[in-house]
Amino acid sequence: MTTSVKVVSWNIQWGRGADGRVDLPRTAQAIRALGGTHGVDVICLQEVASNFGGLPGGAREDEPAWFAQAFPGYEPVFGAGIDARDGEGGRSRFGNLILSRLPVDQVFRHLLPRPPDPDLPSMQRVCVEAVIAVPWGWLRVMTTHLEYYSQRQRRAQMETLRALQREAVANAAAGGTAREGNPAFAPRPRPASAVLCGDFNCEPDGEEYAALCQPLGGLAPGWRDAWRIRHPGTLHDATVGLHGAEWPDRPYCCDFFFVSADIASLVKRVEVDADTPASDHQPVVLTLAVG
Repeated sequence: MTTSVKVVSWNIQWGRGADGRVDLPRTAQAIRALGGTHGVDVICLQEVASNFGGLPGGAREDEPAWFAQAFPGYEPVFGAGIDARDGEGGRSRFGNLILSRLPVDQVFRHLLPRPPDPDLPSMQRVCVEAVIAVPWGWLRVMTTHLEYYSQRQRRAQMETLRALQREAVANAAAGGTAREGNPAFAPRPRPASAVLCGDFNCEPDGEEYAALCQPLGGLAPGWRDAWRIRHPGTLHDATVGLHGAEWPDRPYCCDFFFVSADIASLVKRVEVDADTPASDHQPVVLTLAVG
């Protein structure tokens, strides 16, 4: 008997489609269509906004709350890279959202490095991590959106993603020690096995991509590109540059699923949905399966 978990990763551009319209119901409908008969187990979204004025086509929607209502039965986990006052007594937030219909234990929100690169625009970036109970045990699901303009910052962020994996592996191997009477010290699951997805703002032949996939050293299972596991020797399908979106001026791939090497054999399918025009990016679907 095969047991599977389906994960979607998508930069939704705050719900703004290739036609320039923000239409969150259209975004939700496209996500549901990706699930097929059994639905999507974990949804990872980038460029999710809350009360963020000035975004083209937007009306300062509270998108984390909207998606939580649109997907009942899923636990929402939102992490903001940008969290700033809106000038009207409220907060403006912009980041990544995980929705899981599988049980979620620990959650981590990792702010990524932003070394000075003053000649280029940039924003604070975040990686959201949720420890999720899958049918065969625990799995860390991480989603992120790396810097677009600054290669220096993007490289530093890639190194942090490598360091996070090394740290998780070391802590999983060491175990934990509880402190009597203080539940904050209780050991909690955070396995070496992990999925890392999102918009990495680099191409498969870029040096940042290559750096992320370098061995981590020791016994730590490093990051492997799920597409290349399932489609060896085949160019990545384009995830941007389709449907006449105003950006970019050519199709290419910058949205990926990486898995820790210890679960490479569980990667059964990786697909890009090239049909939906509901964002300037295309969603990517990963299926893990045992049995």
